[in-house]
Amino acid sequence: MSGRIAFQGELGAYSHQACRDARPDMEALPCHTFEDVISAVNTGAAELAMLPVENTTYGRVADIHRLLPESGLHIVDEAFVRVHISLMALPGVAIEDIKKVRAHLVLIPQCASFLSEYGIKGEAAADSAGAAEELAQAGIRDEGVLASDLAADIYGLNILARHIEDHAHNTTRFLIMSPKPEHDRRDERMMTTFVFRVRNIPAALYKAMGGFATNGVNMTKLESYMVDGSFTATQFYADIQGHPDDPHVARALEELDYFTSYLKILGTYPADPARG
Repeated sequence: MSGRIAFQGELGAYSHQACRDARPDMEALPCHTFEDVISAVNTGAAELAMLPVENTTYGRVADIHRLLPESGLHIVDEAFVRVHISLMALPGVAIEDIKKVRAHLVLIPQCASFLSEYGIKGEAAADSAGAAEELAQAGIRDEGVLASDLAADIYGLNILARHIEDHAHNTTRFLIMSPKPEHDRRDERMMTTFVFRVRNIPAALYKAMGGFATNGVNMTKLESYMVDGSFTATQFYADIQGHPDDPHVARALEELDYFTSYLKILGTYPADPARG
């Protein structure tokens, strides 16, 4: 499809890379905040939203679980993006010239071994792609940036070392969201995401989860978070394998509904091949 897909961050961010990989025919629209991404779709400035939900190294992305249920959008796809980190600098600068690198706070510890080997200090930046843009504009020759290969390409920087992260499994999971649900889509492997609140009865969560076990539904994620800053109001976010129209999934959701005061399906979508 043509049109625009909104993401949070600067051009060259890993979210931009996710847009390029998952929807190469769409124009990527950078936004300042996650709320701006959602607003861009709701106002028609973009057709789809690309939102990160979790990373294998540093866990879930803050605020996303809170934003999804109230966004008015529906999950239509998931995308797994391998986070490859490269060291880049101005053209003509050698790696031995680099005294300091700037990057988003979560990237620097992931390259600790490499930076230690070369005696390079790390400095946190608000955004890695933004740091790449700033370096290109400032022309500082003893400074580098840790970011994606895409950022180096966009801002005219030279890659001095590719894929320098300490661990080879660093992956971010993104959700692609649309104003319209696509519940009729069917694939060999489907995922369903929903949020719910349990009724105020003893062992409510235990009983609510029982239907998934007895019906053989695999739950790949279950997380809790507070609602409206209250310690007494807890909402749960869950991913399961299967489609709500599958008989065993339908039975499990029906049993869940009995023990919940609120249940909302956020999307049904094909599993990413990288899910394994």
